Amino acid sequence: MIRALKPYQYVVDGVLALLFALLFWQPSVMQDATPVWPVLIVLYAIAVGLRRVSPGLALGIAWIGAILQMVGDILPNLHNGAILLVLFTTAAYGTRLVRWLGLASVGVGAATAALYLVLKGMALGGSGTLLGWTGLPELLLQFGLTFAAMLAVLGLPWLAGLLLMAVLRNREASRARRAAEETVVVEQERNRIARDMHDVVAHSLAVVIAQADGARYVRQTDPDAVDTALTAISSTAREALADVRVLLGQLRHSQGDAPQPGLGDLDRLVDQLRAAGLTIDAAEHGDPGPLSTAHQLAVYRITQEALTNALRHGDLAEPVRLTLTWHVDSVELEVQNACQGTQHAAETRLGHGLAGMRERATLVGGRLTAGAIDGRFRVNAEIPFTQTAQMALPTPAQPPGPTQPAVPA
Repeated sequence: MIRALKPYQYVVDGVLALLFALLFWQPSVMQDATPVWPVLIVLYAIAVGLRRVSPGLALGIAWIGAILQMVGDILPNLHNGAILLVLFTTAAYGTRLVRWLGLASVGVGAATAALYLVLKGMALGGSGTLLGWTGLPELLLQFGLTFAAMLAVLGLPWLAGLLLMAVLRNREASRARRAAEETVVVEQERNRIARDMHDVVAHSLAVVIAQADGARYVRQTDPDAVDTALTAISSTAREALADVRVLLGQLRHSQGDAPQPGLGDLDRLVDQLRAAGLTIDAAEHGDPGPLSTAHQLAVYRITQEALTNALRHGDLAEPVRLTLTWHVDSVELEVQNACQGTQHAAETRLGHGLAGMRERATLVGGRLTAGAIDGRFRVNAEIPFTQTAQMALPTPAQPPGPTQPAVPA
């Protein structure tokens, strides 16, 4: 198995392999070394360089090096640290098969090394046999103690790699869980918008039907009323069509019976949150412009979520600033509140509505940013006017339409 690494990881592993080779390729070491020594160092250096790219291949090369070391009658030393690095990576980055092969290598390697050292009479730093014991029971005891020591030396890196693998998998699971939570939150928000849109479309169709029926009944007695009815039908149908074009292709249809909130409901919303203990300084700048029902709903829902989050996570000792600024072709909403010590982390969690607010703004062609700046958490949204909404504005020859209510000061 070949693993894809980041560019800097290739560089780090390559440099580490080169340093390993240079460390044991010194003239003082090479002068007294056996002919097998250069080949052994090259094999271990290759294993170090490939340990993360291909843990299985590195394990095989390390085994070849270990066998060559015993054949060349080279005793264990610092250069065997390459084996420990390879065992670590087999558990941390290897596949299931490579991981179990690494564990098997720990056991087989410990037994092989213990047998080799006993036969060479070098176990546990002794000279000849351990404590001068020459009988079979003493030799078996010597083998057992040496095997246990080698098992610990080889097994600890493998266990450390297994621990790292568990940490990495837990991190991946956390990322997957957060992605799933985001999907659920966005889907729930879309379903809620679908319920809102159902009311918009139902209301628009009811107006169209009522105007059409009324015009049909009075066309003989009051022809001018037909033109008024057709104008109302045209304006209502254009606004409903704009709403459908924005949302129909993106949302699931879901029925709902709740009334449709708009800018006129901001006063009531602010009063409710003030009664709940939130101090709100509200202000409005500029002349109100034309907003369709869907766009008014987006402004209302974003304001509702931002103020609710300020109540839950903000510093209630400081007032919340709610500002509505009307521009030539858009309306800008800003909500600021003083942060609690953990509000930045709390607000950025998907469960606190940021994904829903962004979805609201995006679906009507707007934008939304949120974050903590200088100890205050700021939500800023810009919702554009629609061409349909501008066309629906009454002309001087028409009856005046409803005025946009102001945000409470």
